[in-house]
Amino acid sequence: MNGVFSKEIPNDRRPLFLRIANKVEQHDPYFIQKTDVVGVLGLSFLQKITAAYRILAYGTLTDSVDEYIRIGESTAILSLRRLVKAIIAVFGDHYLRPPNNSDITRLLQIGEQRGFPGMLGSIDCMHWKWKNCSTAWQGMYTSHCHEPTIILEAVASQDLWIWHAFFGLPGSLNDINVLDWSPVFALLANGHAHPVNYTIDGHEYTMGYYLADGIYPNRLTFAKTIPCPQGLKKKYFAKAQESARKDVEWAFGVLQARFAIVRGPVRFWDEETLADIMKACIIMHNMVIEDE
Repeated sequence: MNGVFSKEIPNDRRPLFLRIANKVEQHDPYFIQKTDVVGVLGLSFLQKITAAYRILAYGTLTDSVDEYIRIGESTAILSLRRLVKAIIAVFGDHYLRPPNNSDITRLLQIGEQRGFPGMLGSIDCMHWKWKNCSTAWQGMYTSHCHEPTIILEAVASQDLWIWHAFFGLPGSLNDINVLDWSPVFALLANGHAHPVNYTIDGHEYTMGYYLADGIYPNRLTFAKTIPCPQGLKKKYFAKAQESARKDVEWAFGVLQARFAIVRGPVRFWDEETLADIMKACIIMHNMVIEDE
């Protein structure tokens, strides 16, 4: 197993991998190595976690890890499901949370340096193809790409940290429908949002906003581009807004590059597993950003 581990995890990522693996082993007794009734030693936690990581990172079939990790298909599936649930339980509160006061202060400083005082990030949606969608649900989940998909709504900042993730709505919906269900403004609606104070042209504002594309509604919480801008001033704003709004799309691209399972069609059947996989990949994405 040492040879497998050394080839599977790059040296610069090994401390992060071991940190996750050790925390997962402590959280879930399933990953603790045990002996059976005849005294034969079972699979180690590194074998189970590495098999699950290969499925997440490379998007490989669950039975393809048998020869490499010496682990069966059913055990690989179970290891994957237990791993993503453990990652959410152990790391979710810190790595998948709304920004606190210090985070908001930093985000506002970055936004002001980029010419957008009051900006908290950019928002957009991504479709994840669902290969094994039930036939009875395919009409509801079929999107503009004519295949069943599930939607992820996310807010990301310039450093590609994903601050908000809302996943699970069918692909037949558009961004406005997703926004109607999304909890992205739950704290603001309940009066518990962190204060945001900034000044533009001598006017004081107390509400932050996100950069969004043209489909989003005209609200104070969104700053959209100007379609067909006329004049240098409007053209400059549209160019700057569209450039900064790409942060969330860039975050989607990096997330898919790191975890091929969310780039290609997913083969699992139940929505709960899909949601756990997506949340765990976002958490590990943010952990890698922090590690960098």
